Amino acid sequence: MGAVTRESEDTNRRLLRARDAMDRRYAEPLDVAALARVACMSSSHFAREFRRVFGETPYRYLQRRRVERAMFLLRTTSSSVTDVCMEVGFTSLGTFSRTFTEVVGCSPRAYRDATAGRPQPASGSFAMRWGRPSSFGEAHLPPAPLA
Repeated sequence: MGAVTRESEDTNRRLLRARDAMDRRYAEPLDVAALARVACMSSSHFAREFRRVFGETPYRYLQRRRVERAMFLLRTTSSSVTDVCMEVGFTSLGTFSRTFTEVVGCSPRAYRDATAGRPQPASGSFAMRWGRPSSFGEAHLPPAPLA
């Protein structure tokens, strides 16, 4: 039984290494084969294990990570939606808009308009956690400021 646990821990550690690479290099072109190499696994085994451990495919995780960054940029910069799209690693404005809408529940422009003028949440605050998408279709707009 100890060998199974040790093997599972090793697999989890390698998967975390690949997920950390996605977190750091989200704006770069990443594919399953490259991520599987980081995890020292075959592509198919990596995809299966990633989904088992993290509850979503590597592709969905990377898309969600890119949308999280786009949400931040749309709140804090005046960059155009197209510039934000390219900066976070999407190569198509249409794919970016569709994915952003799936994750957040509104278009990038509507998100920017809804969050304009609102104070930025402090790091680690409830508002920051609330605004972070946990999976597709589950993001929320930051709460309105108290008046």
